[in-house]
Amino acid sequence: MGVKRVAYTVLGGALLLIGVALLVLPGPGLILVVAGLAILAKAFPRLERFLAPLRARAAQVAEDSVRSPWRLAGSIVVGAGLIAAGVVWGVVAEVPFRGWSVGGSLLASGVILFALLAYSYRQVHGPGRSE
Repeated sequence: MGVKRVAYTVLGGALLLIGVALLVLPGPGLILVVAGLAILAKAFPRLERFLAPLRARAAQVAEDSVRSPWRLAGSIVVGAGLIAAGVVWGVVAEVPFRGWSVGGSLLASGVILFALLAYSYRQVHGPGRSE
C-alpha cells in the first residue's frame, strides 16, 4: 500500500466517520459522507459505484431545501439558530459542555449551512433557470 493510498484511506475514512456522526448531529453530514467516499474511491476504485447515487441524493436534498420559500426560511432560521447557539455555548458559563470547542462546531455548522444554501439557491434560482 503506497503512501498516497494510505493518506486517501485515512482522510477519506475520517471524513466518512465524521459525516455519519453529523447525520444525526447538527452539521453537514451528507456532504461529508460524499466527500469521504469520493476520497476513499481514489484509494479503492470499487467504491465509485456507491458515489454516484450519494452525489445525486445530496444534490436533490440541496435543491429541495431552496425550492419553496417556507423551506428556505426554515433553513435560514436553523442556520441563525446554530450560530446563536455557538455563541451561547462559547460565552455563557451556565450551559452544559460550555466552551468554544462545542460553540465553534455549532458556528461552523451554521456558516456551512448558509454557504450551502447560497450555492443551492444560485443553482436552482440563478440566471437562465426556469422554475
